[in-house]
Amino acid sequence: MAAALMLVVASVATACTPDADPAAPAPAGDARPVSQVPDAALEVMDQPEYANGRWHITATDIDTGEVLIDLDGDKMAEPGSFVKTYSVGAAWLTWGPDHTLTTPVKRVGEVVGGVLRGDLVLVGKGDLTMGGRTKPDGTVDFTNLDHNDANPLPGATLTPEDPLTGLDDLAAQVKASGIDAVSGDVVVDDRLFAGELAGEPITPIIINQNILDLQITPGDVGEPATVELTPAVEPWRVVSDIRTVAAGEQAAVTNPASAGGGEIVISGTIAADSDPQLKVLVLEDPATFARTAFIEALGRAGVSVGVDPIAVNSTAALAPQAGIDALPSVAELESLPLEEEATYVMKISYNRGAQTFVCLLAVETGTDDCSTGVSEAGRIWKDAGLDITGASLIDGSGLDGNYITAENAVQIQTIMADRADAERWRDTLPILGVDGSLSTVQADSPAAGKVFAKTGTLAGGDSFNGRLRLGTKTLGGVMETQSGRNVAFTIILNQGFADDIDGVFTANDDVGAVAAAIQQGF
Repeated sequence: MAAALMLVVASVATACTPDADPAAPAPAGDARPVSQVPDAALEVMDQPEYANGRWHITATDIDTGEVLIDLDGDKMAEPGSFVKTYSVGAAWLTWGPDHTLTTPVKRVGEVVGGVLRGDLVLVGKGDLTMGGRTKPDGTVDFTNLDHNDANPLPGATLTPEDPLTGLDDLAAQVKASGIDAVSGDVVVDDRLFAGELAGEPITPIIINQNILDLQITPGDVGEPATVELTPAVEPWRVVSDIRTVAAGEQAAVTNPASAGGGEIVISGTIAADSDPQLKVLVLEDPATFARTAFIEALGRAGVSVGVDPIAVNSTAALAPQAGIDALPSVAELESLPLEEEATYVMKISYNRGAQTFVCLLAVETGTDDCSTGVSEAGRIWKDAGLDITGASLIDGSGLDGNYITAENAVQIQTIMADRADAERWRDTLPILGVDGSLSTVQADSPAAGKVFAKTGTLAGGDSFNGRLRLGTKTLGGVMETQSGRNVAFTIILNQGFADDIDGVFTANDDVGAVAAAIQQGF
């Protein structure tokens, strides 16, 4: 073991061969078990880019309770998006995997001769996909690098489903209910909860994950690139100054920016031999976008609406929420089961989706203030038997400022593994070398397909050295080891470094390699 790693772990850890005794005595003065990190894992951990960092690893046999690895497992560390295990898990414990939400369209007024003499109200209930990610078999669709991450990470792609499917379904139901025209307004009621995450709104109305997709395709050299906007909803339009450069030339596209009035400005260059490139714009006013999109869907269904379709959505004239809920429904859209929405959040690490679960937990307590949802999640986990003092959380997605211990994270997986729906929960997690954020990690390893785990990443710039700092790389979940053990594990690396974004992906694979070594070593 090299000195760089020994400085970090010598007080609590000894290297071992895969068949070393995991119950070996601890050093004098330390009552905790000695770490039994496999040699193959230590080789990865001892690389120069991690020499100034710290590793926290806990692995426990689920069936026997035996601690297999304990490397600073009781010390707090930043886990990044692994926090979603806490927020989504709390929702799972509360409602179960079969729970669904119903998004209704209410009518205010009577229908006379096919004309609704009043308003239509689309009531947001927190459905994460609104029919726009549903495959023919009823499961959720996702790409391994999802459009939510298109701006910071290259290679994001879109699923083939129409993100406006749910709105078209609702509009068709409105028509079928006998409404051919609306004399009043169309309003989106987004008052169920109000939240924010990293300056972006968290709302109960979610169309296309409340982002606009810009698919950029190169043209001939020297010619403009083609930019396709999805979903295409008024008044949004693209103003592009993206040129096609020769194959192999260095190229870069700016992130889209809103210039007001629905104008999206984007510029840069794209190489002629490039695959289509995806960029996204996060909507600042999801309710107004949903209102316009719903009015357009009503038009496609044959329901005429006389109001300005691009006016700002306003709930000022609506009755209190209880009054709206009591009105007759003319259309309803049932969400995918929580199991499917959890799968979407966990596989691709959907930040705003995880925070939406936190907001829904707050609503369950009778408040529209999302900030109470994290404490409610704590209460839920405490009731489930978790020692919640092993975590300190401020949001449900895993931004900077959250802390957990590796052994607390393992305790969560152990609690979930004891449930009747344990396999369904396990299957929401990315699978090593197979899908989601682990699709390309250790794909050729014997451990591929046998490790189910949530990832976590926090990265920022190190201007002093001109490199990237890996605030955290985390991987935690469950695995079936080579010998057939069912093991819950968590691996957290804090403060590694990388020369560029490729180094971040390499670190993702390195943490996966540590997991694979554990899977093969026990």
